[in-house]
Amino acid sequence: MLHSFKQFINSILTRLLADIACESLSCMVLPGKHSPLLSRRRAEMIISRVRLVAAMFAVLTPLWIIIDVWVFEAKVALMLGAGRVVTSIGFAALAVAYSHSQKMSDAYRALAVMFGIPTLFFVYSHPLLSHFQLTGAAAAIAAGYAFLPFVMVAGLSVFPLTAMEGFLYALPVLCAEAGVALMQLDLLSWSSHLGAFWLLLLITATATLSGMSQLAFMAALVAQATHDPLTQCFSRASGEEMLNIQFRIANRNGSSLAVVFVDLDNFKKVNDGFGHDAGDKVLIGATEAIRDALRGGDVMIRWGGEEFLVLLPNTHCREAATLVERLRAKGLGTRPDGIEQTASFGIATNLADCAKDGPHLVELADQRMYRAKAEGKDRYVGCEDLQ
Repeated sequence: MLHSFKQFINSILTRLLADIACESLSCMVLPGKHSPLLSRRRAEMIISRVRLVAAMFAVLTPLWIIIDVWVFEAKVALMLGAGRVVTSIGFAALAVAYSHSQKMSDAYRALAVMFGIPTLFFVYSHPLLSHFQLTGAAAAIAAGYAFLPFVMVAGLSVFPLTAMEGFLYALPVLCAEAGVALMQLDLLSWSSHLGAFWLLLLITATATLSGMSQLAFMAALVAQATHDPLTQCFSRASGEEMLNIQFRIANRNGSSLAVVFVDLDNFKKVNDGFGHDAGDKVLIGATEAIRDALRGGDVMIRWGGEEFLVLLPNTHCREAATLVERLRAKGLGTRPDGIEQTASFGIATNLADCAKDGPHLVELADQRMYRAKAEGKDRYVGCEDLQ
């Protein structure tokens, strides 16, 4: 019964979240499950939208001073105007910040600032207005200030966020609304405040679900754009980006990054003798064999044709060689004629080889793969300390 219920919930969530596979739903809840490429794309989108929204409010916020001056007495309008000017300056500064960043840490900070600015204005303006006796148009406009939190949490729907991120960014707004109600610094009755808070929770949930749907759609697009359709490995273009990311991380942490260049032996004979469909099956079989030998953080790239590149973070020469030996012992599948498919391997690491960048590391691994070919195929050539 419980298993059937879980299947039902998974099916509903899968349909809601852009048909993402059930085993991938965890990346819609927690950000730690995202690939570096998805994180970079997501950071770019979040930052660009934050800057756009900030620029819009930097212009619109001070324009509302005209309304304040029209409906409120001078003292109230002056205090509100001062708050709006400070708020507008904050939005303007945010609009020009993080212009070239692709880091999720910067995206988180930009979002925090964007939600923090109006939250502080709400905490400032709402108690301020509650100290004055307002009637007519002034009372109506003042009541509108109480609904600023609704605008803020609805804004969550603009960004591709996980469930946890949506909740965390809505939490300060919810706390501000609850704090104003508890302090009795409100323009509405207690029953109205409780109803408003419940509605705020519903809007938060709806906006968060919308953000999750955006994230799911983005993840699907990134996967489609960055993966080879036949083998489901990273494509060469996205693989080069992954290589550069991993190389920078390894250099920054002083850790070892191993690169294994894989070239299937005599693969052209398969295509020539049995056709490209048979060749595709051999490629898929070899890909699955290699992927089964890898760890969770390893990256497999289809470099071109029957060539593959494997990135092994935090891996030294000997450890990479052990993986290759295990893979050779297990085999890479069979060809249409029943002969076992083999491959030639070249291994290089950033530390042992003093590689200057990612392409240099690949070049070294490629050269060693060709040396393995020249020495008889079905073997590997590793780093200098293994030769």
